[in-house]
Amino acid sequence: MLYSPASMHIPDGYLSPLTSLVMLILVLPFWAAGARHLRQRSAARSVPLIALMAAFSFVIMMFNVPLPGGTSGHAVGGALAAILLGPEVASVAVSIALVIQAIFFGDGGILNIGANCFNMAVVLPYVAYGIYWLAAANTPITSRRRVVGAALGGWAGLTVAAFFAAVEFGIQPVLFHTAGGTPLYAPYPLSVAIPAMVIPHLLIASVVEGALTALVVLYLQHANRGILQAPLAAEAPAEAVSFRRLRLLWVGLIVLVIATPLGLLAPGTAWGEWGSQQLATMGLGFVPHGLVQLESLWGAPMAGYDLPALGNASLGYVLSAVAGIILVAVVAWLFSKLLSSGHQEQHG
Repeated sequence: MLYSPASMHIPDGYLSPLTSLVMLILVLPFWAAGARHLRQRSAARSVPLIALMAAFSFVIMMFNVPLPGGTSGHAVGGALAAILLGPEVASVAVSIALVIQAIFFGDGGILNIGANCFNMAVVLPYVAYGIYWLAAANTPITSRRRVVGAALGGWAGLTVAAFFAAVEFGIQPVLFHTAGGTPLYAPYPLSVAIPAMVIPHLLIASVVEGALTALVVLYLQHANRGILQAPLAAEAPAEAVSFRRLRLLWVGLIVLVIATPLGLLAPGTAWGEWGSQQLATMGLGFVPHGLVQLESLWGAPMAGYDLPALGNASLGYVLSAVAGIILVAVVAWLFSKLLSSGHQEQHG
């Protein structure tokens, strides 16, 4: 049976349409909660930070790290978004990044937007923030417990999210198969999917998520303490979320964009993201019929973060990153601005 580590962007064809619908229904209340927080509690001054966190999540997911078995994975940035925005608003910010990845870059399936957002924009931020809150509650802004909580939250959040994705993969052969027992969608049972997803994330990808989150929190403890004073950006002092105080983070985002070709260095396709042609050559013995029918459901205009006409993969990757963060930042900015305007008028 196939066994190698994985990313968590589930492509079309790996989950049944019914599973995809259920996952979308599960994520809707969390999107509603995020929208409600933006409408009732967020001021317009918080909008730049929300846009920044959405763009940061988009870019950081382009940095693939090599995992055992010759495949790759990535951090998400959901833990940091939860610490700075609160998990409710973080779920909206990360979801915007995931939706744009799916529509424009083919990273994650159109049908599986609900599943991918539930795993990476709900499970990850809520778990990470819960652990951070337990560690940081009633501590000074400069407390080392906040840094430790950020590291543990990022590590645990991504690991639990990987577990949920593994379960979604692993139940497919049990629930959806032919009369002869051949899986129609993801062919990996729970006994394969759970260790294949969880172990490499626990040992590598989740460590990157935790370390990245802790480093940014440590930096903010010295450079912009006000932003850590409240779980929601709107509750932080106005000066803390001003563009002037955030400009170094925007500069850091630009540096990440320039460095995105490093994400091409990690070899292999992430586990659970193989196309039918790859599966046919991997000794599985069959290609799931449902997967073949659904894998080409959507043709993304910049599939694979590539612009073949350029003839240069690295340049195409950078331009995709630029286009992506502009799209993500603008959508997040407009969405947040629209919902927070009522709060601004109420308290003006």
